Amino acid sequence: MHFELYGKDAAGLQEFYKKAFDWHVDTSNPGNYGMVDTHAGSGIGGGIADSEHMDNGTIIYVEAEDLQAALHKVVSLGAEVVMPVTEMPMVTLAMFKDPAGNVVGLVKSDDQS
Repeated sequence: MHFELYGKDAAGLQEFYKKAFDWHVDTSNPGNYGMVDTHAGSGIGGGIADSEHMDNGTIIYVEAEDLQAALHKVVSLGAEVVMPVTEMPMVTLAMFKDPAGNVVGLVKSDDQS
């Protein structure tokens, strides 16, 4: 549902992707988080952020209705919890490291049915 790219120079990385793919990157928010609109008409949007608290790299986010149940399932399959279910002002999320070491995010589905 979402991707994030992290780098030590977030502004430079944002500029790179703007020029490389004509992406619109909106940083008009308190953390200067670069919200990406690819203008592709399909696929997923994402963000480009400073790696101050993260390793450089890419994280994909998977939508789930029950984040705790999803965490239990991935842990039972060999994953390790990196961030427990956490409520933030705009999103509820969790993160895990898969058996190969990739960090993957889980985002609470908006569907409340």
